[in-house]
Parts: sequence; C-alpha cells; structure tokens
Amino acid sequence: MSAEAEALLGWYDRARRDLPWRAAPGGANDPYRVWLSEVMLQQTTVAAVIPYFHAFLASWPTVSDLAAASLDEVLRAWAGLGYYARARNLHACACHVASALGGRFPDTEAGLRALPGIGVYTAAAVAAIAYNLPATVVDGNVERVVARLFAVTRPLPGVKPELHRLAATLTPQARPGDYAQGMMDLGATICTPRRPRCLLCPFSALCQGAAEGIAETLPRRAAKTEKPVRHGVAYWLTNGGSAVWMRRRPESGLLGGMVELPSTDWNVEGPPNAATISAEAPASVAWRSLPWLVRHTFTHFHLSLAVVCGQCGELPKGEGFWVEFSCFGDHALPTVMRKLIRHAREGQSSSG
Repeated sequence: MSAEAEALLGWYDRARRDLPWRAAPGGANDPYRVWLSEVMLQQTTVAAVIPYFHAFLASWPTVSDLAAASLDEVLRAWAGLGYYARARNLHACACHVASALGGRFPDTEAGLRALPGIGVYTAAAVAAIAYNLPATVVDGNVERVVARLFAVTRPLPGVKPELHRLAATLTPQARPGDYAQGMMDLGATICTPRRPRCLLCPFSALCQGAAEGIAETLPRRAAKTEKPVRHGVAYWLTNGGSAVWMRRRPESGLLGGMVELPSTDWNVEGPPNAATISAEAPASVAWRSLPWLVRHTFTHFHLSLAVVCGQCGELPKGEGFWVEFSCFGDHALPTVMRKLIRHAREGQSSSG
C-alpha cells in the first residue's frame, strides 16, 4: 500500500463523515443505497441530497420497489433536485435490475457499467464502495485532491484523463471502498476549493502543490465561455376557475417527462414577437402580459421567460390537461415551472 493510501485511510478512520447511505465502520454497504446516493450526488451537494435520499428510501426501500413505481412518481419525488435526466436513468436502471437481474446489482465494475444510465464514475463508485473492489473513483473532489497532490497545472477539462491515471496509481487493493470514500471526504472537508486546511490534511507532507505554494490555485480551469441567454413566453391559461392548462414535455431532452406550462420555443435571438406569441398560444384568447420576467439558469444557458395570462372556456388546442391549483404538488414540476407558477399567481393577485 502506498504512503498516500495508508495516510488517507488512517485519517478516514478518525474523521469519516456520518452519511445515511454509508454502513457503520466495518459493515457492508448496500449496493442499492450506494447507487441511489451516487446518482443523486452528481452535481448536487450532500446537504441537498440527504432529504431526497431519505424520501426515496421511505417510498421505495429496494430497487424492485423503485422499479414498480411509475416514471411520473419518480420524477415527482425528484422535483427540485435538478438534472432530471438522472431521474429518468435511475428509473430505467431500476427496471432493468429488477426485471433482468432479479433485483441484484452486478458485482463487477464492467457489469455495473453495462447498466442503463451508469457511467464510468458511478460504476467505479458502486464497485468500490458496495463490493470493495479496487476501482478508481474520480469525482470533482478527487480531481482537486489529485491535482494538488501531484501539482498538476494543466487546466481542466483537458487534463481529466491524466488526473484519472494518477488517481489509479494510488488506489489500494486493501479497503478500496473506504479509500474512495476517504478521498471524497478529504476533498469535501479539508482539501476544499478555497482556503484548504492543509495543516489538517493527511497528505500535508506528501503534497507537491503545497510544497510549491500553489495548492489553492489547483486544479486550474480553461476559460469559460459565456452562457447564452434564451428567451421565451409562458402561457398561464386558466379555465375561469381554479385550474390551469399544462402539458408534459417529451421524454427525451431537457426536463424530459416533466410537467410544464405551455410556452413558445426557447430562442437565443431574443424575446418572441407578437405574431410568434399568438401562433404558439394554446388558445385564441385575449392575452395579458405580466410585468417582470422569470429567470432561470441551466447548465449551458440562461433562460428569460415572460408570462402572459388568459382565460378559456373551451378545450385548448394541443395535448395537455387541466391542473387544479391545489394539485400542483401531485405533478412532476421542475424548479423553473414552480417559479413561473408562483410569478403568475402573484401577478394575478396583485392585478386583481
């Protein structure tokens, strides 16, 4: 075992975080819990994930229970956690494990990698943590630790393969699951992006970045391109009573399978003109524009939406359904739609 791995495991035994998906020291980790937590944790903080993790386990204690749920139920439970493709992949993977594998996850990294929606990182994490296999687990925290440990100055994302190669040289044969979780904990609590606590780090005597005085500047990143701004108009169409017209997005693509207010296309050129608003409206009614815009940021772009309100006594055109105001919680609504609903209801109340 390398000096780095030995130092890290000693630190992990003293400082490991108590997380709901982790077994007690010396205990066996449940592959279902490990997989569920790792999917949820992708691009999401531990603090945000914990309540969702508890809620999912309460509703679906096993992978077979999750597979028996409908996709809409899973999306509804996921609402607010973001990156909704993860929820669709989660459900697809659960269905495959339950139907094709008898409810048991594969116990090899290659077998896990073959499952729907599981990539290199998740397969390695489940293999190491659930099955104690010497898989190299590299997330953002681990990239940062490795870049500083080896003083790697080439910028991300191009240097990712090199960081993975270096991480693999440290992965021990003994206790690889604890080692993987220790690296994650170290990056999250000690080797933080800003103001790393180097004096408390088990790698303090081994870290080249610290020795050169550049640790806090690593990993370096290529200059980011500015996100474009896309524009659109959302339609708040009520039936004159206590229901609004909504529709479901296509299963594939951004916010796939989620429920939304009808809207124009989200264009990058600028706000749609009056002709476009009228042409794409779900009904030919007198539309009233609300003041202010609703803004939301996705991974690759900013979104700016205007809201127009109207009433319709007939069935609107296009696919959709009426949703009672009191039943919004029964549907899988992404955060941007919750913003639009809040803005529309507040706008109508203030104008009324």
